[in-house]
Amino acid sequence: MKFVISRDALLKPLNLVAGVVERRQTLPILSNVLLVLEGEKLSLTGTDLEVELVGRVQLPAPGVDGELTVPARKLVDICKSLPEGNDIEFSAEDGKLTVKSGRSRFTLSTLPAREFPSVDDSIGTHQFALKQGQLRRLIDRTGFAMAQQDVRYYLNGMLWELKQGRMRVVATDGHRLAMCTLPSDVDIPEDMQVILPRKGVLELARLLMEDEAEIGIVLGSNHLRATTADFTFTSKLVDGKFPDYERVLPRAADKCVIGSRMELRQAFTRTAILSNEKYRGVRLKLVDNAMEIVANNPEQEQAEESVPVDYQGDSLEIGFNVSYLLDVLGVLSGEQVRLSLSDPNSSALLEETDTDDSVYVVMPMRL
Repeated sequence: MKFVISRDALLKPLNLVAGVVERRQTLPILSNVLLVLEGEKLSLTGTDLEVELVGRVQLPAPGVDGELTVPARKLVDICKSLPEGNDIEFSAEDGKLTVKSGRSRFTLSTLPAREFPSVDDSIGTHQFALKQGQLRRLIDRTGFAMAQQDVRYYLNGMLWELKQGRMRVVATDGHRLAMCTLPSDVDIPEDMQVILPRKGVLELARLLMEDEAEIGIVLGSNHLRATTADFTFTSKLVDGKFPDYERVLPRAADKCVIGSRMELRQAFTRTAILSNEKYRGVRLKLVDNAMEIVANNPEQEQAEESVPVDYQGDSLEIGFNVSYLLDVLGVLSGEQVRLSLSDPNSSALLEETDTDDSVYVVMPMRL
């Protein structure tokens, strides 16, 4: 195996592929990246057995075909440390890979490509395409609400729901829920729900760089595969049943508050400074045309804010985790936000006033 490639052309796909590779591995080969050369096409593959990412690069001239695996992290560090604009020459023989550039020369150990595991290549049942920008919006607007290490393992991921005429993604950690819906002309044989694991969601989001370019999605019973011009991404799916999120959406919210998203966000950020570091609770008091926000902590300190809002009705006092409210206000982009409430023990519904594709539910706190 032998080829020459510019440092800059190699670094982008190599960085993304190496991102999938876990630093601590039980199998030595899993800390390696697989290089396969066929003529002018070089492909790089990284996997942790849950997620697999294949990057493709076009070489300026054909090389000598071959395949091998090399330590991912070391190869990334070598390429990063070389000067910009340099060409790198790769050549392999006797189980070693030699990397040369200018006056620098590195020799890396390799492991045979035949030992490199591949993620199951089963045929998907649902195929569709959408713009990368559309998928990125779905993930950006909901990803923050995924659980991190919940024993309810099906919450450590994101629900993708396909129905005729729309695609919806939902994430929840049991305390808050985020939902974003994309009207699409996806022609699918039947409705489908799959759960993409947390790592799969985060890695897929890193690949979505060109808003207008298309990404092809194939969904199977166990895997999701996403393909762009430069990458093929495959992730195992979570084998579990996602809770019925429709039942969580508040139906009887009769109190509607409309306020400036930025004003509310700044007020919550300031009051959060003096909230309890562990529970992060703030108290909201609604009166005519004003929302008062109060935070206390065990040191007997207190923060108070009053924000003008559009609200008419009975006064109401309700507690929330301020971090959850700030997360929602951070991903919304509209000028105004609508908050729908019913009583101190019921969830709040947050959405933008000008678009209705994103809906957020936050559970209240007893303070």
